[in-house]
Amino acid sequence: MALILLLETATTNCSVALAKEGEILAIHEHDTPNYSHSEQLHVFIQKVLEEASLAIHDIDAIAVSKGPGSYTGLRIGVSAAKGLCFALDKPLIAIETLKSLACKMKSKNFDFIIPVLDARRMEVYSKVFNTQVSEVRDTKAEIIDEHSFAAYADQGKTVLIGNGALKCSDVLKHPNFEFKTEAVPSTKEMASLAHEKYLQKNFEDVAYFEPFYLKDFILQTKKKA
Repeated sequence: MALILLLETATTNCSVALAKEGEILAIHEHDTPNYSHSEQLHVFIQKVLEEASLAIHDIDAIAVSKGPGSYTGLRIGVSAAKGLCFALDKPLIAIETLKSLACKMKSKNFDFIIPVLDARRMEVYSKVFNTQVSEVRDTKAEIIDEHSFAAYADQGKTVLIGNGALKCSDVLKHPNFEFKTEAVPSTKEMASLAHEKYLQKNFEDVAYFEPFYLKDFILQTKKKA
């Protein structure tokens, strides 16, 4: 039996779930632009444990969304996951944020699934998958223009999903594009991915694991008057 605690903090959605054999037992999540992960994450962990009538020592592994995404959000989630792994002597499983997001559209009527997370200005983090969520193109940070992802839209129906899809919808006009702008990464889609990795014993080195930021963090400072 694999009982896995799942943590997702890569975007505005703070999501925590418990899954057994890849099926959700309990879940708590809250999507807010205020990024209240630091206040909510451990509260949600306690809530899902209570709802499932389990103790933290009952879990077999901790899975965390590894990015790309919000620098601060990723730090909060990964720090919590690593702390629990050290304290409980449990394995750590890392889940690609973009793959988890793409799973929302798995086996739908699309030829290509492109999860897009908002970066700065007209930039997004993106990756391309087929309808079975197998990788077609690796993760990139890219500036969106009218030609972005045209090669995929030329081949068939292409869905862009995530908070970066809104800026894409303003400039991508190919009739084969569809946009799912409200979708956010969630532990709902992480459950089956984490279970598969658990069975494969595909674990991270807890001491050295770091989030996948994709780009260096840039600290914004106020200009002097």
